[in-house]
Amino acid sequence: MKKAKKPFDFWIFLTVLLLLSLGLIMVFSASGPMAENQYHDMYHFVKRQLAFAVIGFIAMFAAMNFDYRKLGKLSPLIVVVSIVLLILVFIPGIGGEKKGTYRWLDLGFTQFQPSEIAKLAIILFFSYSLSKKKDPLNSFFKGLLPYLLLLGLFVGLILLERHMSATIIVISVAAVILFAAGARIKHFIILGVPVVAGLAAVIFFTDYMTDRILSYLHPFEYKSGIGWQTVQSLYAIGSGGLFGRGLGRSLQKFLYLPEPHNDFIFPVLAEELGFIGVLAVMLLYLIFIWRGIKVAMNAPDTFGSLVALGITSLIAIQSLFNIAVVTNTVPPTGVSLPFFSYGGTSLLVLMTEVGILLNISKYSNYERI
Repeated sequence: MKKAKKPFDFWIFLTVLLLLSLGLIMVFSASGPMAENQYHDMYHFVKRQLAFAVIGFIAMFAAMNFDYRKLGKLSPLIVVVSIVLLILVFIPGIGGEKKGTYRWLDLGFTQFQPSEIAKLAIILFFSYSLSKKKDPLNSFFKGLLPYLLLLGLFVGLILLERHMSATIIVISVAAVILFAAGARIKHFIILGVPVVAGLAAVIFFTDYMTDRILSYLHPFEYKSGIGWQTVQSLYAIGSGGLFGRGLGRSLQKFLYLPEPHNDFIFPVLAEELGFIGVLAVMLLYLIFIWRGIKVAMNAPDTFGSLVALGITSLIAIQSLFNIAVVTNTVPPTGVSLPFFSYGGTSLLVLMTEVGILLNISKYSNYERI
């Protein structure tokens, strides 16, 4: 293949730049009261997020100029490393426990969620392996089953961490890639029954998920307990109106919304910038998704096409899932809003994924408008 001569997709770069810039503003606005209360420094969280944003841009440019095709050969190693990291979270002194969950590795200067690497590992390995075979998914047992077994290993480890949102996202992204690679619809339908039944069993037979179902169905009945976060989120969104209270003028961030700079940053955005601000942010996500699909459709090879689709669907699903949670459309579970939610290492991985997408866009054949 000839060396790429086309520029990277400017629309993807621009939307990411705008989303990240607005995200940094919202992290500062949402985290100020909590940072002042806990650290006596209202800039505590935004300074850390800004530092990782700078590192993330460096990672993005590095990935953008690293031939994406070489990542395919590295994908088996990335899978192995990802599995090891998912296991390490359960080892005392290495893994970090918060509120009964085991999702973090303690790096000393920060904490890191291995599930973020797991998402990228699944995208790269599935895309590379599927691109190397002719009609790879025609047979269920010889074609689809090996991928399902590997996916099952990842899902099992993430479920043990008590990380339901990451489980659903990993399954969804893997399903998108498998479907795009030629998996038969009847196989998805047959598999859908045990998968849904299994997830339902996990939800209804674990105490922490049962509480979340109750807070989803009857948030105002449990508003002083398990429904507190959902109720405060709805108050914030509802009080934003058309134009919002104004940037920095949210009331719910004043220790009503628990950690409003993380998973529930969207309600603060809605309260301060209103429906117009929410609409603008959602439009930016839609532009990103549109351009990402365009890159995938015009990629020069199957591997690039599947990776681009995987990364685009990951950000699309995660964004949609976060908004669904904070609006009480689905039961509450911890899922970050891409480019907005506070989290340094997750932002670093996300920016690396954007860099890979931009790298593929340099080889894709379509009009840059």
